Amino acid sequence: NLTLALLFFSSFQPSAKQNSYQQPQEIKESDFFKFAEKHGKHSFIAPSQVQPSFSSFYRAGDPILIYFGSSSVLSTLRQPIKMGSSGLCVDGNPAGFLDSKSTSCTRIFANLSKSCVTDPALDAASYYRDFYVLKVHAVFLRFAQHLICLTSHFAPPEAPQVRDNTCINVVSEVIYEIEFSGTHGIQSVSVWFKMSNISGNSGSALQQRFTLHFWVSTRTLSHTLPRSGNPGYITGAPLLITNRGSCQMSILQSESDGSCSQFLRHTVQFGRNSLFLTHLEQKLYEAFQGMKRAEDLAITGNAHSTQAEQWVTILIQNCSVQAVNCTSCCMVPLTLEIQILWTKVGLLSNPQAQILGARYLYQCHPLKVCTVPLTTVVTFTDMTEWPEPPRGQPQVHWKLPFDIFFPFKVIRLFSSDSYVVPMTSVCLLFWD
Repeated sequence: NLTLALLFFSSFQPSAKQNSYQQPQEIKESDFFKFAEKHGKHSFIAPSQVQPSFSSFYRAGDPILIYFGSSSVLSTLRQPIKMGSSGLCVDGNPAGFLDSKSTSCTRIFANLSKSCVTDPALDAASYYRDFYVLKVHAVFLRFAQHLICLTSHFAPPEAPQVRDNTCINVVSEVIYEIEFSGTHGIQSVSVWFKMSNISGNSGSALQQRFTLHFWVSTRTLSHTLPRSGNPGYITGAPLLITNRGSCQMSILQSESDGSCSQFLRHTVQFGRNSLFLTHLEQKLYEAFQGMKRAEDLAITGNAHSTQAEQWVTILIQNCSVQAVNCTSCCMVPLTLEIQILWTKVGLLSNPQAQILGARYLYQCHPLKVCTVPLTTVVTFTDMTEWPEPPRGQPQVHWKLPFDIFFPFKVIRLFSSDSYVVPMTSVCLLFWD
């Protein structure tokens, strides 16, 4: 006798909610503390010369061009670097466009008295006088309209000179602050100096530091913003904000002596909690918030500056006027914690990071003195709502993680009993 048994299978579609993150809820100011407490984890705060061919505009990494009008010489802006184990200065290193960084190196003088008045590396004037910065990689026939003068934030330092076997008014640090606007090029260049004195003669040494800091101009704001993801934020990418313009969220950065830098800021990176300590004597809020206070934060990494729904307002909780047992005391902010609530949205196979809300939370204290330590903390809180895991008896719409038979399932056999067999369609033949 020939016995024929057939197993039949039919397809099914899995539940969509099992493969996607839950839709995040809207964060209101009244609910911020509740969600931060519910989803928050650890915090840093305790409870309580060969001329290359150039394009028509600067690209990232391009050398910044300068022009000496008296000699009609085109050159590049220099950012000296150290060479070898001795760390001696090499002055030929060109400064790169959008390459914000600091370098340091050492100069050794065989005859300090002579070098003090003849070495241009010691004279502040050589870093900004008698040359112009080219706004763009201009065509030479009309590049005069693209020249920018360098400006100093202070009265020009005096030239170095020797007094009592000491070289005074020597440049120990040079900082260029460069404002740029996309393909419109460089808008302005400012220079800062730190001066020092060198004593001795033969074998005297000086360590110098050179810094370039680029920041986006808001005078000719473009609707195209830098991206930090597409659309979800990428871990380590800058947080995008608006402040009557667009730029990146930043926090306090200290100088080598611990004092607050007046212009250098540390960029806040998505997903990376941070702690920074510094000192300041006045204008505490301005020091915490930077030259341009952040007003809105981009929800996704590719937010468009003209789309209001792609931005969320940053909540700010300042020091409130409080009654203290000291009539001469004042409430000043000692710590700023930037709290960011974020979540993952979309498919489990391709999650996208999205920011739900942010708050500047100041912790204040009554003080009588002006010099106080400041602390800035950045914390990211993951509010991702994961889909409900499978529980109980197997359901018809479930599938195993590595189910090679998906999307097929077994249905009833010809007998009255029914059960599931993890196989594809099978035809069995039995011969007597």
